[in-house]
Amino acid sequence: MSGVVIVGAGHGGSQCAASLRETGYDGRVTLVSDESAVPYHKPPLSKAFLKNPEMEPQILRAESYYADHHIDLRRQIAIEAIDRDARKVTCADGANLNYDYLVLATGARPRIPPIPGTGLDNVFVLRTLDDATRLRKAAHASVNAVVIGGGFIGMEAAFTLAGLGGNVTVIEAAARILGRAVAPAISEHVHRRAEAAGMTILTSAMPEAIEGNETAAGVRLAGGERLPADLVIIGIGVTPDTGLAEAAGLVCDNGIAVNDHMQTSDPQIFAIGDCCSFHHWQADRRVRLESVQNATDQARHAARVIAGVEAGPYRDVAWFWSDQGDMKIQMAGLSFDPDRFLVSGDPAENAFAVYHFAGGRLIAVDTVNRAADHMLGRKFVEAGVTPSDSDILQGPARLKELFREMRAGAMT
Repeated sequence: MSGVVIVGAGHGGSQCAASLRETGYDGRVTLVSDESAVPYHKPPLSKAFLKNPEMEPQILRAESYYADHHIDLRRQIAIEAIDRDARKVTCADGANLNYDYLVLATGARPRIPPIPGTGLDNVFVLRTLDDATRLRKAAHASVNAVVIGGGFIGMEAAFTLAGLGGNVTVIEAAARILGRAVAPAISEHVHRRAEAAGMTILTSAMPEAIEGNETAAGVRLAGGERLPADLVIIGIGVTPDTGLAEAAGLVCDNGIAVNDHMQTSDPQIFAIGDCCSFHHWQADRRVRLESVQNATDQARHAARVIAGVEAGPYRDVAWFWSDQGDMKIQMAGLSFDPDRFLVSGDPAENAFAVYHFAGGRLIAVDTVNRAADHMLGRKFVEAGVTPSDSDILQGPARLKELFREMRAGAMT
């Protein structure tokens, strides 16, 4: 029995290996990573790890866990090809790994803008521990930092850099920061607090070039304005890492296309996390979700399918989070095409929630420092229940009462 080979040891890959053992799978499990580190938490890289020069990476599981659970963790190994007929993968060193099932947890790669200067020293992306370690050394010596991209990674890094005392400018091509992820009220709130923290936020702005000889010295905008910079972070999003899948002839559609059991067009091969796209029950369309939650939930689901444990269609509610300065921003559900928003709480107190509706139905909840609204929002979205405006505006206490009533009704 060849067992399961998992390519990629991030949150999804590591969780899949652990979940296989938790579900009782007793075949071989091989977890292959192209990094040298034991699998680690990625969210702290743009925050606590970047801020503290002494901080070690937060590992997902002790290295001994893998040996104790008979998981063959292989580090610093790149996979070069998949042979679907022979059911084997070929490593860069020429070795082959045979599989009964293959799980692709290859993640995504940072998108690089097509402008001059992206290869200069002191120009960084932030995706891996190596990226964060290099950036951390430069960040503590930086005076003028420019962050290209006002999404989650860009804003998390910007708040961290501002907290270190440097001058920080964020360049965002869209009309508002965090525009693809949260409601306008959240974007406006984060924008105000970023400026209050000393940052300069430039929206509807496009970088034309990163200037410098060997090391970045500035960023020139379309229109001619030049921003001084001794450090530049590129955070304009990612592209799914589908190279292996495409070369193997697997169907790809904004990621490796999978069904509701995480199986690709080859039923012996699964894909999970940032690298895969799937038809989402709530959005009623094919989506690709970039989050730790999605990667770990899909990993658990794929493990149950492989182990032969009863597993219905993948139907977990999407949820996300981002820590920026003194704000914990949490999102529940998918806010595609909302036609109405309702704000509960007071942005002036840095604690409020925005409820998204489409056709009268609750589809998502964004919160700032309102964990109760977030947790209850997830439950209501999952149950397909839409509280009244009155219930929402009364706050979490009323929503908890409503949820208890809902559960009691379902049990009778």
